[in-house]
Amino acid sequence: MITGYTTGVYDLFHIGHLNILRNSRSLCDQLIVGVTVDELLIDYKGKLPIISFNERQQIVESVKYVDAVVPQYSMDKYEAWQKLKFDVMFVGDDWHNTPKWKTIEEKLATEGVKTIYFPYTKGTSSTLLNAILKSERSKLKSPIDTQS
Repeated sequence: MITGYTTGVYDLFHIGHLNILRNSRSLCDQLIVGVTVDELLIDYKGKLPIISFNERQQIVESVKYVDAVVPQYSMDKYEAWQKLKFDVMFVGDDWHNTPKWKTIEEKLATEGVKTIYFPYTKGTSSTLLNAILKSERSKLKSPIDTQS
């Protein structure tokens, strides 16, 4: 049995998230997904998610390609491997060949873990969706001209 692992924030869940979960599950027998807790997101990206951890966890748990969801308290993938003993790590290719992921990939490889990169879904990202929402929200909060 091959166990796969992937992680993400999954804030404003979109087709890119679904693609990586679908593609990941197609290459393993069991898929475990780490969902980043709010506190780690604040430490890592300096911002709060739009959707709370509890709700993001429930959304990911409901995806048919996902067998188990675990909270991601640390960005350390080797530490996650020590707890979960997965065989394959799935990552978006926007991280491919970055110094950080070269190091992670090499460390996991010493334990026999293969790292597979999937194409980033162009045109869709939580950052983009969040920017659009903020823009639209600011339009709604604009003062209304009450003079006739």
